[in-house]
Amino acid sequence: MDHKGSYADVYNAWKADPEAFWMTAAQDIHWYKAPSKALFDENAPIYEWFSDGLTNTCYNAVDRHIENGRGTQTAVIYDSPVTGTKRAISYNELRNRVAGLAGALRAKGVEKGDRVIIYMPMVPEALEAMLACARLGAVHSVVFGGFAASELAVRIDDAKPKAIIAASCGIEPNRVVHYKPLLDSAIAQATHKPDFTVIFQRDQEVAHLSEGRDFDWHGFQYGTDPADCVPVEGNHPAYILYTSGTTGAPKGVIRHTGGQLVALEWTMTNIYNIAPGDVFWAASDVGWVVGHSYICYGPLIHGNTTVVFEGKPVGTPDAGTFWRVVEEHNVKVLFTAPTALRAIKREDPKGLLVKDYDLSGLQALFLAGERADPDTIEWAQKLLNKPVIDHWWQTETGWGIAANPLGIEALPVKIGSPSVAMPGYDIHILDEAGHEVPAGELGAIAIKLPLPPGTFPNLWNAEDRFKNSYLNQFPGFYETGDAGIKDTDGYLYIMARTDDVINVAGHRLSTGAMEEVLASHPDVAECAVIGVADALKGQMPLGLLCLNAGVDRPHDSIVREVVADVRAKIGPVAAFKLACVIQRLPKTRSGKILRATMVKIADGTEFKMPATIDDPDVLTEIKTALQEIGYAK
Repeated sequence: MDHKGSYADVYNAWKADPEAFWMTAAQDIHWYKAPSKALFDENAPIYEWFSDGLTNTCYNAVDRHIENGRGTQTAVIYDSPVTGTKRAISYNELRNRVAGLAGALRAKGVEKGDRVIIYMPMVPEALEAMLACARLGAVHSVVFGGFAASELAVRIDDAKPKAIIAASCGIEPNRVVHYKPLLDSAIAQATHKPDFTVIFQRDQEVAHLSEGRDFDWHGFQYGTDPADCVPVEGNHPAYILYTSGTTGAPKGVIRHTGGQLVALEWTMTNIYNIAPGDVFWAASDVGWVVGHSYICYGPLIHGNTTVVFEGKPVGTPDAGTFWRVVEEHNVKVLFTAPTALRAIKREDPKGLLVKDYDLSGLQALFLAGERADPDTIEWAQKLLNKPVIDHWWQTETGWGIAANPLGIEALPVKIGSPSVAMPGYDIHILDEAGHEVPAGELGAIAIKLPLPPGTFPNLWNAEDRFKNSYLNQFPGFYETGDAGIKDTDGYLYIMARTDDVINVAGHRLSTGAMEEVLASHPDVAECAVIGVADALKGQMPLGLLCLNAGVDRPHDSIVREVVADVRAKIGPVAAFKLACVIQRLPKTRSGKILRATMVKIADGTEFKMPATIDDPDVLTEIKTALQEIGYAK
């Protein structure tokens, strides 16, 4: 859907008649049966979109392009510097591969509504597994490859999958991550057991398969018929994606089929300004929401070529690898996290490697996943001489809440701001009582209900938790959990999380979950985890440990043990490496730990002595302990 006119015209058209706006957008999607209306609000505050339409995600992402004569176009480019592999897959080949896998899953009993967990690295087969589920109307839940077995077990028990599709291993620049033992351990720990698993054996490691339960990806497909697309209702769940909960238990964000199709198609034209046939590269992972929306679904629904990159911004082989991929595959739009740019900048501060590549085809660089610091944006702007667009969204929303909509109108960039609200999002900045604060004042960022199509309608089997986590604080609004300000031009600035989820290299991680691990160590009496500023990753977790009385072991061995525990129970994604032993934690009189104050001490920023502090002397002790490990300068 091409919107003519300015951003203000388009936003106001949505506001004046949301129903007409989204019904028009829905015309860009193939429906077996068109929806009778856009919004279904009978169960408010649980809202649904296009519920009575019939459609299929895989048909929209693959088959319809073939029927429109584009079957020979490349759908997926696989570029894997860690394995030295490159390959292009056409839409024709993608359909055949996906239909074959879907047929084999169906032959083993996977039907519409069944859940399938996908535990894979950045290989095209991960997208094929997602699309095969979508083809059948099965609900996939992708778990980041290499996630710790205990975390995977929790997700198995929550989603209760009929099948799990995994790879034998993942490849890091300097090591092989053995997925199969992690998977076996997770299934052993989980109460729910899948009927079967499918293992994609990689050349770098062939895993042992258990008789009866495990099937080889290729052998499993022999002798089965390919599957056609199964029409599903607009409100049929497309997937479950688990996000960190502040209480440690992950929250299963669900995405409905119709709303996701309409919203993602709309964004490809209007936010990213990309045409069907162009190459779109989101340098993320299928385990995260960006991988769902903008590696797999968005680009394919829009008829783009999507890049599946298995590597790192640095070290595979150097800080020029992103620019090589852009030149080699003629990438029009690159979408990555600020942390990737910071890594490149640290290795190549003058940007000398950029000069080795022709980036003339690149139209824009989009950033999301964490706050884009002005330094990094200015560096990229100067280096690339292209629009560098920060935009803000969440796992829960699935697409941009605030952005600079290049496909409608390139608005002036204000560095430090992800720009303005997108159609569908009515953003308010509220005080604790739920009243709007004046422009320029900090408050809780809340979005007036209903949220637009493509956002989460609920949590998987946890409606009460959905309401408690997101809706009850400000009735009539979705509470984003972020704090920020809006200026007089309507530009948004995201300042901080309002809870204790920290952002490590674009990955939201719960400090509460890490604290649970630290507290389980036999020598630890109590503890706190805070996020400290880190030039590369944005934030890094730092553990503060108070030991049990009478523990006289060396502190450094206890620190080593808790670091290993977090790595084992939460996974390397937590990047948990820093911990120190302290005498006591600073608390309020009511016993709340003053985490925000400790963050300020660690980061060396000014802070006011909290009025409710029990013993101000504790802060001096904390400062000394943090200085010993290189913080609180």
